[in-house]
Amino acid sequence: MKRVLPALVLMCALALTATACSDPTVDGGGENSRAAPAVDPTARLDGVRLTMWTAQNTVTAPRQVIDAFEKATGATVDAQAIPDLYEQNVPTKLASGDRPDLMFWQPSVSTLPFVQPRQNLLPLDDEPWVNELGDTEKSLGVIDGTRYAAVVTSPAMLGVYYNKDVLRRAGISVPGQLPRDYGELLKLGHTIKDRTDADAFYEAGGDKWPLQWQTQVQLTDLDRQWWAGLNKNERKWTDPVVVKAITTYKEKLLDAGLAQRGHRTGTFTGSADALWKGEVGMVLNVTSFQSQLQALHSTAEIDRRLGWFPISNSDTTGLYSPDQTNGVVAFRTGDTKRQNAARQFLAFWLGPDYADYVKAMRIPSVQPAVPSPDGLPETAKAQLKALPTANGVFQAKAVVAPDTHLYLAEMIYGKKTPRQVAQAIQDQFAQVAKAQGAPGF
Repeated sequence: MKRVLPALVLMCALALTATACSDPTVDGGGENSRAAPAVDPTARLDGVRLTMWTAQNTVTAPRQVIDAFEKATGATVDAQAIPDLYEQNVPTKLASGDRPDLMFWQPSVSTLPFVQPRQNLLPLDDEPWVNELGDTEKSLGVIDGTRYAAVVTSPAMLGVYYNKDVLRRAGISVPGQLPRDYGELLKLGHTIKDRTDADAFYEAGGDKWPLQWQTQVQLTDLDRQWWAGLNKNERKWTDPVVVKAITTYKEKLLDAGLAQRGHRTGTFTGSADALWKGEVGMVLNVTSFQSQLQALHSTAEIDRRLGWFPISNSDTTGLYSPDQTNGVVAFRTGDTKRQNAARQFLAFWLGPDYADYVKAMRIPSVQPAVPSPDGLPETAKAQLKALPTANGVFQAKAVVAPDTHLYLAEMIYGKKTPRQVAQAIQDQFAQVAKAQGAPGF
């Protein structure tokens, strides 16, 4: 499942983490700290024990590479699941002085700072795998010019999953009549509503986090200067373009009856079930939706029934969204032997083991030189094709990722207007950015 960061809670954890960073066993960083011996991915590490923190729902994600690494080196890697909410509990544990050797963590500019990378993490600029990453993956995991995260899986792609039979019943030929911008996506929604017995979209108001996506795709015309201004407190989430996007979602999708009747209580798993059965024509979501489908259905079944296409506000460019399984960070523990072993683990993961890892996980490769495994559904292949030119969602652009989904949920429950949603987002954004010490706040 795609998790969203509880920003207000993390703001408090951030203040606590700052005190933990005074640990005298930890090097404070600096240019000299980047120097490290060359890494041999399969060097013997008999007797070395590493810990790796994961979320509860991703504790098995590194299993293949851990098993292979232990066999190749003699080391032991203990994967420890941190109770939910992961993104909330990790900073709190770090603030208490506890820290692992390795950890899954979202490698975005809005999330990586919450673990105080300069004080807590090993810089990874000179690792042997860095230049092997694809261009989009290379852009992740970097804060203030220093790489702190290894990117082991591709960021999630945001796009539209559709039921082929529903579109066929609506008289839409694929791919010739697929939408070319967000306005055409809404028109397609009306076509499905008018010509079939299916709902156009499935919205998950019960789980809340997927509510952000319909607004996100409408913000793709904002350029780098706008986001730079936002991050310096020169632009606001209350700008008319943001308010318009929220208003469009409310009035032209929800109020227009393009979502299922029970959209206020809809769930992520319910969206996959409804799309599969043809009860809805489309679901706008990220790659975790793809994972849900692959866990339930074969590649052949998915290819027969479902399709996927990218969409933005003015064109068909896709959007990528980093999540916590994309990045792995290595901590400064004060134990040089373990720190070097952690670097070796990453070099092994993204080196001799990587082809086996993506094959075992049935996921796209982040390295152009390592082919993605055979047998991926066409929906997954379409996402991989769209990734190199994709735009980042706001979590990859803003210094703080506000809880837009919570405020949008209040809107669909009738508790906030679109303008009040934008103001709540701005208030939280500014509050957390200030606590984070962002310039201009």
